[in-house]
Amino acid sequence: MTRMTETPRSSTRAPRRALRGLALTAAAVMPLALGVALAPAASAASAAPGGWARVAHLSPDTKSVDVQMTALSGGAVVYELDDVAYGAVSDYIPLAEGTYVVSMVPSDAADDAEPVVQQSIDVAEGEPVTVAAYGRNAELRTTVFEDDLSAPDEGQARVRVVQASTVEPTVDVDTAEGRAIARDVPTGTATDYAAVPAGSWDLELTGADESGSSAVDLPAGSVSTLFVLDDAAGALTARAVTDSATLADMPVGGIHTGGGSTAASSEVAPGAVVGAAALLGGLLVAVAALRRRASKGTA
Repeated sequence: MTRMTETPRSSTRAPRRALRGLALTAAAVMPLALGVALAPAASAASAAPGGWARVAHLSPDTKSVDVQMTALSGGAVVYELDDVAYGAVSDYIPLAEGTYVVSMVPSDAADDAEPVVQQSIDVAEGEPVTVAAYGRNAELRTTVFEDDLSAPDEGQARVRVVQASTVEPTVDVDTAEGRAIARDVPTGTATDYAAVPAGSWDLELTGADESGSSAVDLPAGSVSTLFVLDDAAGALTARAVTDSATLADMPVGGIHTGGGSTAASSEVAPGAVVGAAALLGGLLVAVAALRRRASKGTA
């Protein structure tokens, strides 16, 4: 009598289980890998046209604030800033064209706290703007300044004055040598940009009752805003913020859209294709090896 030798069950089931597992993995991963390979690659160069906005906290007795920028269309939050202190000016935020609402709440406020200020802004193609909150906390106001980042002539700098002091309703700005930079600038307003020789300047700030001084540096080719503020003693001071170092340094970055995402190009990323192919190839080799092992175990 010929005895049939029984193959141990574990010797065939193990590779079969592994085979089924890998086959299922390959089936699940294949669409995902192909999706990655065919996904558009992010590209700032091909991003949708848009503009830029930045935020300035210019209220001396308002504590640090958290800032949200929300697209009016769709209501998506496209940008957030935390703990923005007095005198701080954010970097420019690239935004798709459209209308946005800037909201500020105290940094230590509850999540459902009402904003202390809200300001709508219209972002246009190629246009940078500055959103500023200014004034005493009891009479907090907001305004939007249109910025001009056009490059100055060689050896020159371009500068404007934003008057945000609360101790003087109007301010004069001169160099220590007596050169007039701005005259009778009212609170909450900005002067036009003016070309000045590049270099370090000692400035004299003068109001009806208060005065102050400040040293600023205006590099060649730069475009700057001179923010007139209150110092801790209640006198006038100034802070120069570089808007753009050269014309080539226009604000850049991924465009924040109304949907809260970054615009992307339609080009396929070569690295994604190679990675997907390698992943699928490895899985298929493993499946084939396990099939051969399983067939030997049942022969």
